[in-house]
Amino acid sequence: MEIDVLKLKKMLDNNEVILLDVREPYEVEICNVNGSLFIPMNEIPQKIERLDKEKSYAVMCHSGVRSLHVASYLNSQGYSALNVTGGIEMWAIDVDKDMNRY
Repeated sequence: MEIDVLKLKKMLDNNEVILLDVREPYEVEICNVNGSLFIPMNEIPQKIERLDKEKSYAVMCHSGVRSLHVASYLNSQGYSALNVTGGIEMWAIDVDKDMNRY
């Protein structure tokens, strides 16, 4: 399942999801959403135990491709995960217009 950044903003404001950012550390240094949980995509299998099956996650990357793969993987492992379409790029365009972009 997928959500757009405006729906994500509402869900974050209501504490309905945890934002899981799966970008690389150098990307996170450029820009990030405060309060995000950062686990690079390639580290998800080794660090999956950090996640709680009782919680819902919104998975974000730069444009939505890596996060789609991670969300699918998490859902297949019994987690509740949504892919954020457009990723942090759309967040910078639609939600936080002052955010650095790359």
